[in-house]
Amino acid sequence: MLEVKNLNVWYGGIHAIKGINMTIEKGQIVTLIGANGAGKSSTIRSIAGLVKGWKGDIVYTAPNGTQVSLSGKPPEAMVKLGIALSPEGRRILPHLTVEENLYLGAYARNDKPGIAEDIDKAYNLFPRLKERRLQKGGTLSGGEQQMLAVARALMSRPDLLMLDEPSLGLAPLLVAEVFNTIRDVNRGGTTILLVEQNAYAALKIAHKAYVLEVGRIALEGEGEALLQNPKVREAYLGG
Repeated sequence: MLEVKNLNVWYGGIHAIKGINMTIEKGQIVTLIGANGAGKSSTIRSIAGLVKGWKGDIVYTAPNGTQVSLSGKPPEAMVKLGIALSPEGRRILPHLTVEENLYLGAYARNDKPGIAEDIDKAYNLFPRLKERRLQKGGTLSGGEQQMLAVARALMSRPDLLMLDEPSLGLAPLLVAEVFNTIRDVNRGGTTILLVEQNAYAALKIAHKAYVLEVGRIALEGEGEALLQNPKVREAYLGG
């Protein structure tokens, strides 16, 4: 579905991503783990079209089998191709209601019956959002805002959903709920690329995982296999 080829990213004189290669197959949950500054968010933001001037290539295979290079394409083009990002920090619009935020996620669509259907799906996936549908986004709890950010991204009906630190700042019970939801979304047919500092939770649900260290891929493999890897356990799982 997506192939990252020799991706390099610079911020001024800083070489943040140093020639990484990744493959995401349709139907998988693929996770990127690593310490702060390892390059996880830079990678996902490059795919989303939010980083300018990267080198290499990112090739996306659309549902109809057409291969498209993402080089130079703006974020709105990614959404139309079927790639959506739920960003770090949630980035919901605090002065709009829950429902208005959801409708914004469907801005590139014009199928009103389908949009209404997907609003209902969002409320079925996150019943608390239905209870708060007329509440301003800024008044929601951190966990509810994260639910809204994921639901808003799903409103574009993506084939590839990218999640940047979805558990950041959440209480343990909410973290478990978020990861259960990620599993449910994936079982519904959506491919997931997950950037996450909670290495244990991410690897537990991942079909495939990459470990980034200082802009390079240090390890890759199945999620369960990396959970048992001594290097990963020592560095990210507390031994």
